[in-house]
Amino acid sequence: MRSISISIRAVIGCSTCDASQQLAVRMPQPTSTGVKLKILCHYQRLCFVFPIFASTMKFTLQAADAQSKARAGILETAHGTIETPIFMPVGTAGTVKAVHQHELVNDIEAQIILGNTYHLYLRPGLDILHAAGGLHRFNGWEKPILTDSGGYQVYSLTEVRKIKEEGVTFRSHIDGSKHLFTPENVMDTQRIIGADIVMAFDECTPYPCDYQYARRSLDMTHRWLKRCCERFDATEPLYGYDQTLFPIVQGSVYRDLREKSAETVASFGRDGNAIGGLSVGEPAEEMYAMTEVVCNILPAEKPRYLMGVGTPVNILENIALGIDMFDCVMPTRNARNGMLFTRRGIINIKNKKWEQDFSPIDAESDLLADRVYTKAYLRHLIRSQEILGAQIASLHNLHFYLWLVGEARAHIMAGDFHAWKNSIVKQLDERL
Repeated sequence: MRSISISIRAVIGCSTCDASQQLAVRMPQPTSTGVKLKILCHYQRLCFVFPIFASTMKFTLQAADAQSKARAGILETAHGTIETPIFMPVGTAGTVKAVHQHELVNDIEAQIILGNTYHLYLRPGLDILHAAGGLHRFNGWEKPILTDSGGYQVYSLTEVRKIKEEGVTFRSHIDGSKHLFTPENVMDTQRIIGADIVMAFDECTPYPCDYQYARRSLDMTHRWLKRCCERFDATEPLYGYDQTLFPIVQGSVYRDLREKSAETVASFGRDGNAIGGLSVGEPAEEMYAMTEVVCNILPAEKPRYLMGVGTPVNILENIALGIDMFDCVMPTRNARNGMLFTRRGIINIKNKKWEQDFSPIDAESDLLADRVYTKAYLRHLIRSQEILGAQIASLHNLHFYLWLVGEARAHIMAGDFHAWKNSIVKQLDERL
């Protein structure tokens, strides 16, 4: 077997002699089943034995905008190729609410969806997911999946959780049962779920957040990241394909903390990086400022994922700052409440002005549902709380979000993204 140079992607601590080191070794070409790698510490003791897998994830930059930091790329995973910038529909519990898988593929043209470790751990549970052969087989989705680690749920479940160095104890929102998440078992859980991209376990601080708390939380998140990387690198994928781990930059809205976190995350040398703890109540300008600080530090040759963002305008402005990947519940959650996003602005379909509007939901859209159903009919469905109303509105909003990032990509490739973005953002927030 031919040899290649593999750089271990974290500082590894020796439990035998308490040494730590960043290691680069030569080893046989790894395969999909991995090879065992033995590493000697400074004292020549056998301290580290773990498998190394061939990474199938590859990110290739194709174009960059001359007047902003927007870029277009291709992200290759074991379950398919993703064109960036990309929006990922959120399938928290293994399903994108009110949307069939064939609609995600054929109508919305989603390239990757998101699941959540916290929710999938609680229900259906790890035994069922493992018996099914992972989430891809359980829900019938054949394209890439990304799983959040549950860190945001730790943030949102303030009344029923306790954070300490070991991890987070929390009570289930379903039955009140008590559970513990640690960096190690969250990595194990995501191995069982089997997502292509898994996220490190972190604490998402609230807004506003005291500086001292944000600093302490960040330091713990970085210690957790080291533990996540060690556990992830010491375990094997369960279903015959590669997975990759993204660290998460935190630091609230404090520039120095964001810089410190970005530098720390970059030093781990993973295949991609994420930015968390934004879009949690801070003004949009604070979000953009923190994103810019972080993007100036994270390596340009790796994909950047901004978690939980956001409105159409938020997405375009952050693309201009160098972000490649987005997710948010907004398009589906707002759809179920009658809010529709369009290229002309925002429609609250429950308003009386649409009661006798028999024009198509969106005549500019190429989505069949947008052309077949009228605004008046959708208003009736939403006001009557008919399930079909939530389905149509969710289809519309997700199709629009994927159209928007697709247009952004096309304009980056064409070289006129900056001008196009500035022209369209003026309309996107208009209330129709």
